[in-house]
Amino acid sequence: MSASVSAQRGERLRISEIFFSVQGESSRVGLPTVFVRLTGCPLRCTWCDTEYAFSGGNFRSIAEIIDEVATHGTPWVCVTGGEPLAQPACLSLLTALCDAGYKVSLETSGALDVAPVDPRVSKIMDLKAPGSGEEARNLWANLAHLNPHDELKFVLADEADYLWAREQMNKRYLHELCPVLMSPVASTLSPADLAEWLLRDKLPVRMQVQLHKVIWGNVQGR
Repeated sequence: MSASVSAQRGERLRISEIFFSVQGESSRVGLPTVFVRLTGCPLRCTWCDTEYAFSGGNFRSIAEIIDEVATHGTPWVCVTGGEPLAQPACLSLLTALCDAGYKVSLETSGALDVAPVDPRVSKIMDLKAPGSGEEARNLWANLAHLNPHDELKFVLADEADYLWAREQMNKRYLHELCPVLMSPVASTLSPADLAEWLLRDKLPVRMQVQLHKVIWGNVQGR
């Protein structure tokens, strides 16, 4: 056990679930990944597909979490939610996972400060479009803390969301900060429509669909 894990043995987090699956999003799509889903989120996006993680869960120590992650035998770990940064001990968990040699990504809403996140972590940060109902929660100062190995993600419900995202791309030069991802809200926006808009406008972004939903549907723990 690393020294950092030993030092953080007393810190605990409320965990909704830990599961092994293929990564369904980001540039790591398709990789065998352990997901550590933390409980709780201060946002209420209209299209949220993990409302079950808003409450419940069980408290686990960082050492216990690391031990369970290790049983799956993969180097890729994704800490997600809910909004994982809503729990302050998430920062310690991220550092402990990096110290243990894992390739760690963090899925975060973009509404909470990402500056304290360990620089070894790949931050997959949302920018909330108007259709989410949470546009006002975007913490634009977070853009200054993104690195080339991080990624920005837009989840889009309709063409109005897409036009808003295109405006942010052009106004803020987001593609110069890190890779940018755009994805349609499942069963709301046609992937074909989004693809046509991206081809028309030649935006420097990566389109994605949620691979895990293509494979298993909207199944908890996948």
